[in-house]
Amino acid sequence: MRRWIVGLAAAAAALYAAPLAYLYAFQRSYVFRPSQERIAPAAAGLKGAEAHEIVTADGERIVAWYVPPRPGAPMVLSFHGQTGTVARVAERLRAFADAGFGVLGVSYRGYGGSTGVPTEEGLHRDAEAALSWLRARGGDTRRLVVHGFSLGAAVAVRLASRNPVDGLILEAPFASAVDVAAIRYPVFPVRWLMHDPFRSDLAIAGVTSPLLVLHGAADRTVPLEQGRKLYGLAQAPKRFVTYPEGGHNDLPRHGAVDEMVRFVRDVAGVPQALAE
Repeated sequence: MRRWIVGLAAAAAALYAAPLAYLYAFQRSYVFRPSQERIAPAAAGLKGAEAHEIVTADGERIVAWYVPPRPGAPMVLSFHGQTGTVARVAERLRAFADAGFGVLGVSYRGYGGSTGVPTEEGLHRDAEAALSWLRARGGDTRRLVVHGFSLGAAVAVRLASRNPVDGLILEAPFASAVDVAAIRYPVFPVRWLMHDPFRSDLAIAGVTSPLLVLHGAADRTVPLEQGRKLYGLAQAPKRFVTYPEGGHNDLPRHGAVDEMVRFVRDVAGVPQALAE
């Protein structure tokens, strides 16, 4: 009997260890899901945008879509989520550009024709490089709002916590990637194992600009509670908008784009007439 129990315990340990080892070894394929396809801005419906390559501090070349601001208008620096490329947030970028705002949307390293391999620190370097590129253009960062969707919200939080900006928009954000992983894989000690924890909960206190958080109550990718947790740790002034029927990727269909445009106008002091 004792030998049988020991054998059963060993089999159970092996059954647990195998998926744990796999998850540890290939975890970045769950966090980062890039598309290698390089899409032209016009093909994604962003007419008038220019595609640029921005060199990062560690020598990678990241693809970015740029629309200059109309005279007197602010700039929006946007970061997409874990999947695809900057084209995944093209609808948001079009709305900002149509309102007269300047736009810079970034495809992270390893995404959409950008060189390199995505990691947490790499994405933060990409964000800093994008900001430096805008600063080098002179007036493009005189009034700057940063937008981040999902994983991009974590990139946006870190950037805004370390650089002065005029506003921060977080769309479907999480408090940390570790929290989300723990929800998805409750039987594994993911808090000890993650290479890229994206601890927005630790960085958000450093953000001093006005904050807008948008989240869908039906979000099954990043639960609403994650957005609320991060919001609770943020400084005022701040606003949280919940979309009762909104999921993870579809908030623009529920009015989020209009909300974001109004926020940029308000924090930058832009008159409605600018877009007319």
